[in-house]
Amino acid sequence: MSPFWIKTFQLILCFALLIVLHEGGHFFFSKLFKVRVEKFFMFFDWKFHLFSTKDKWFTRLFPKMKDSKTEYGIGWIPLGGYVKIAGMIDESMDTEQMKQPVQPDEFRAKPVWQRFFIMVGGVLVNFVLALFIYAMILFTWGSDSLPMENISYGFAYNEMAQDLGFRDGDIPVKVDGEVIEGWDGTVYRALSGAKVVTILRDGAEMDITMPEGGVNLLEMIEQDPRFLAVRVPARVDSVMPDSPAAKVGMKSGARILEVEGQPVDWWGEFDAIMGRKSDVLAADCSHEDSLRLRTLPIVFSNEEGTTPDTVVVTLTEQYMLGIMKMPYQVLYKDSYVHRDYGFWESIPAGIAYGWETLKGYVSDLKYLFSKKGAQSVGSFGTIGNLFPSAWNWEAFWNITAFISIILAVMNILPIPGLDGGHIFFLLVEAITRRPPSDKFMERAQVIGMILLFALMGLALFNDAVKFLF
Repeated sequence: MSPFWIKTFQLILCFALLIVLHEGGHFFFSKLFKVRVEKFFMFFDWKFHLFSTKDKWFTRLFPKMKDSKTEYGIGWIPLGGYVKIAGMIDESMDTEQMKQPVQPDEFRAKPVWQRFFIMVGGVLVNFVLALFIYAMILFTWGSDSLPMENISYGFAYNEMAQDLGFRDGDIPVKVDGEVIEGWDGTVYRALSGAKVVTILRDGAEMDITMPEGGVNLLEMIEQDPRFLAVRVPARVDSVMPDSPAAKVGMKSGARILEVEGQPVDWWGEFDAIMGRKSDVLAADCSHEDSLRLRTLPIVFSNEEGTTPDTVVVTLTEQYMLGIMKMPYQVLYKDSYVHRDYGFWESIPAGIAYGWETLKGYVSDLKYLFSKKGAQSVGSFGTIGNLFPSAWNWEAFWNITAFISIILAVMNILPIPGLDGGHIFFLLVEAITRRPPSDKFMERAQVIGMILLFALMGLALFNDAVKFLF
């Protein structure tokens, strides 16, 4: 199966699971408080649906379902799902029902505190589910961490970091006096908001004062090269068949020593040379100039201690050598620290990890309102690319838990049309002792849906720009 379909299947499975459980939270509290649920759908069913328990063929097979008060089904628009709760204004915009006399099994007939739990149920399930998944990941696979002090070659820093005082080979070990336990994506966030970063340089600790107000996290991550990256010697992990590298005899494990007469020790140096040539190649030039620019003298050694090979390589028209770089995970595979968790031990550890993930995501929301943040908003293409191209259950559950946290946070925002909007108006009702009018709620729902569709449009546009241009 191609990587595209593997990613697609993981995305669909993840969304289906999270949508059903999110809506199940609303459904559970509705049933608990004896509120009638008219429809429970995974995905939206505008105009038609793929499956419904009210379909004639289904009711013939299961006649008892014909009298069920709730219709269960699957829609055709995979943008979410919903439960249609009797007696409330939601995305179904069933205003006719609201004109009828209030029935005792309707949402609007229940006290505020019960309606609050019905609306917060989906968010609650998403958050609890994420904590549960994280706990079970730790119980099943344990955790692997790469201590900062084990990264013997240190880090490579881009121009922004160098201007702040960092140098290639430095190892950040503390942020504002707190020890950095290990290398992962949270280090970027810690450095972005730090006042003082303690680094290890040539075996001695020294402090670097960060700019007031911190460093923009999105810029740190999106710059090429990034603010910091684990420094890896220019050693080849694998060589693609029939590639320029394969044709000159380069093999897995080869060490690149020189490119166009310039010494190369690290992949960062190799990338800088190739990047400069690629920029020139991208400019309009003749076929002869293109061929000349793609001709590259390289010195490499397949085995340590042997005489290096000096070759001239003709790169592909895409300016590719045809090699896979050795990742730092392979370089430091023996430096990771593994920890196993018992069942009861995994629960508090999973909760702690989930809570830190939630705090980090909430902290990053401020970037959504910046130009770069708006450009980073993505839809299914962006989310689908989070999943690995080869099936990996640990990675799948990690990403699913993270997306569950995203859904919980996004749904709790006080935006009309989202759960958070309904919760906000319920809190207003609890304070003022007076519910908003149906007309007001209808208009708020329409405004909220317009905002949501606009956000989805932005996300789809950003995906199109990323994948088509």
